[in-house]
Amino acid sequence: MSPPTDQPPPGPDPHGASHSGPSPFGGPSAAGPPATGHPESASPDAEESATATAAPEVEDVEDVEDVEDVGDPLDALDVLSATERERDEYLDALRRLQADFENFKKRVTRQQMEAQERAGEDLAVKLLPVLDTIDLARQHGEGEAIAALASSLVEVLAKAGLERIDPVGAAFDPNEHEAVSHEPIEGDAGGEPVVSGLMRAGYRWKGRLVRAAMVTVKG
Repeated sequence: MSPPTDQPPPGPDPHGASHSGPSPFGGPSAAGPPATGHPESASPDAEESATATAAPEVEDVEDVEDVEDVGDPLDALDVLSATERERDEYLDALRRLQADFENFKKRVTRQQMEAQERAGEDLAVKLLPVLDTIDLARQHGEGEAIAALASSLVEVLAKAGLERIDPVGAAFDPNEHEAVSHEPIEGDAGGEPVVSGLMRAGYRWKGRLVRAAMVTVKG
């Protein structure tokens, strides 16, 4: 019996296809190891990626406690009380300012009225010599034209607040009368002095004396 002759290994497929089956000698195929790997051969980076995907990171317990810590309620009450006190102080200051402003307006209004009254009084005082001239003209018999003019002027001034003082026959009042002469009473009878004659009329402006009447007194 003749010995077996050695067979050469099969060569590449003339059509370019490779053998995927097992080797005739029982070893691994010429195409290399299979495509799928075992878990033991996975890389460390792949293990970390898988761990991060499977277990998400949990927040720090300290951070959660910081968020939940809203402060002491007593401190919040103190802040609220301080805010209320500050509000009351501002309101009081505003009320005082408003009261001061109202007083200022009243004072300005009063000063304006007083200034107007003084201006009218000054004008009336300047016109008193004119009124004295009118009185002299009446005593010496003025004409009709002068009488009409005098009456119109006196009427206008009277409406504005000028009041004539003509105290003949009234009791002598040193506050409004200026005595220039005294006449004795007949029979030397005692009694209260009386105004017997008018030398120059006196005047009041809105109830305030601006010129005393010049009179003669009996008694």
